[in-house]
Amino acid sequence: MQQDAQGLAVSTASEAAARAFDHVIAGYLGYRADTPVRLAALLEADPDFPLAHCLKGYLTMLQFKQAAWPAAADCAATAQALGRHATPRERAHMAALQAWSGDAIDRAIGIWEGILAEHPHDVLAFRLAHFNNFWLGRPGAMAASAERVVPRWSAALPGYGSVLGCHCFALEECGEYAAAEPAGRWAVELDPGDMWATHAVAHIMEMQGRRREGIAWLGALAANWEGGNNLQHHLWWHCALYYLEHGDSAAVLGLYDRRFRNLASPLVQAQPDVYIDVQNACSMLFRLQRLGVEVGDRWDELADKAEARIGDCASAFTLPHWMMALAATGRAEAARRMLGAMREFANGAGTIACLVRECALPVAEAVWAHGQGRFAEAVETMRPALGGMYRLGGSHAQQDVLEQLFLDSALRAGLEDDVRLALERQAGRQALPPERWVGWRGAAQRYPL
Repeated sequence: MQQDAQGLAVSTASEAAARAFDHVIAGYLGYRADTPVRLAALLEADPDFPLAHCLKGYLTMLQFKQAAWPAAADCAATAQALGRHATPRERAHMAALQAWSGDAIDRAIGIWEGILAEHPHDVLAFRLAHFNNFWLGRPGAMAASAERVVPRWSAALPGYGSVLGCHCFALEECGEYAAAEPAGRWAVELDPGDMWATHAVAHIMEMQGRRREGIAWLGALAANWEGGNNLQHHLWWHCALYYLEHGDSAAVLGLYDRRFRNLASPLVQAQPDVYIDVQNACSMLFRLQRLGVEVGDRWDELADKAEARIGDCASAFTLPHWMMALAATGRAEAARRMLGAMREFANGAGTIACLVRECALPVAEAVWAHGQGRFAEAVETMRPALGGMYRLGGSHAQQDVLEQLFLDSALRAGLEDDVRLALERQAGRQALPPERWVGWRGAAQRYPL
């Protein structure tokens, strides 16, 4: 039996497979575009390595595509069949994958946290728990998980920077900006190509209104993102948010076309409908249109992809973004089918089914009503979901577009109480007052709190 890079036992007799496993984990933690190639090499090195099949299932689930869930479940079954001599930790990973692929995400998170209680250096369990807690809107759980394991780590262990980056991001989402930033900067010092830590510090600068500093931060580190996956698009989206606050719509559209929605780029061509890319694009176009910026035909290709993904509810937070594209292009029949598919999926009993039923569906209905000019209806539909909307996941910066949707609907409907509700929510969420944000300034000046 071999050991992984963190000193944990793995049930393969092959040294080459153990190092290939480490290479895949490093690719996953580093958001490397060649991670699937690394995985193929791992499975070739030892086709009977159970944790390798479990890892394949995890990476399949990370696509956030409902059609991938059965394939991930198959990976869990294969790992279990091969795992007669697997360690208890490895068998726990198999159980977590089985739960996750069956939309029992809370059970999966519980298993990962159980692994960490006994094996705090299991960076795979740590990162998967962090990821899933994020997409369930649980920054407190993210921070608590990091704070339990960080004291058990050191720079001598591979993956330490990734743990620091996650700690930074979790603290940022909890509003603990001063405590968060040193961890993120330290991670970037250890590895200037650490995109997750770079991203976490960019969030701090966004929330604190440090926009010129944010542009400089990302610009100075961008050369290190070569070979990265679509997370680099999200970093450029953050850069565009800084320019948006400066009122430079030309710069925003330039970044849209060249950096985070460049349809000719190899990354986009290889995966044209990745959930984070869709969120980046739709949320930015919506913000721009609210400010009166002409966005041309950029919605069209997004609406085409939205139609192709009708019925796929794996990413609850992405669903309202798909609906933004359908609303912007007036595709009523497609919108009707998408809402119908969401209602059908919401009848299930899983974690995501509950989120779709209670949060994503009413928000998506509000998006469509807003797009049709039925602003009072949008407000009435969305208002009951506001208190739980954080459960869709996404950061404060990402959730802001949904808050702006509610604000815009209330403004256009002339519903002053709801405008004030939106402004109060914004003031309570952000370090800066509403008048310091371009999408909120006009309403804040008209309806001072």
